[in-house]
Amino acid sequence: MQLILLQKVTNLGGLGDKVNVKPGYGRNYLIPYGKAVPATAANIATFEAKRAEYEAKAAGILSAAEARKAALEGAVVTIAANASTEGKLFGSVTTRDIAEAFTAAGHKLEKSEVVMGEGPIRRTGEFEVTAHLHADVETKIKVIVVGEAA
Repeated sequence: MQLILLQKVTNLGGLGDKVNVKPGYGRNYLIPYGKAVPATAANIATFEAKRAEYEAKAAGILSAAEARKAALEGAVVTIAANASTEGKLFGSVTTRDIAEAFTAAGHKLEKSEVVMGEGPIRRTGEFEVTAHLHADVETKIKVIVVGEAA
């Protein structure tokens, strides 16, 4: 399935690229989320006519992500979780918990933007987590997990 990308997609291409993807990926993800349109003659002509508009929108999204990155630099959040005396958590701290803690601290962060490569946190301590704000913008954020008395 050949598509024209309307925004940069990680590991696929940038704005205006014609890409070949599997039909399910294009039909179920790229097209419904407004990231791409089918590469028909009419859509190619429409895209070329609106290219400047799409590029301005992409630049605005990128600058907003850069501003959020600057706000998140050095931000630290502390999450209290039920833990044993050895520091092992009863449960875990997930991307949702981290996103909610940062949002409560005044830094808007979505669950889908938090990347935990090693899975959920299952012990107390200090951890660095990646925040993937845009296809080109990532930053490290610090999460401190402390045990609370049961």
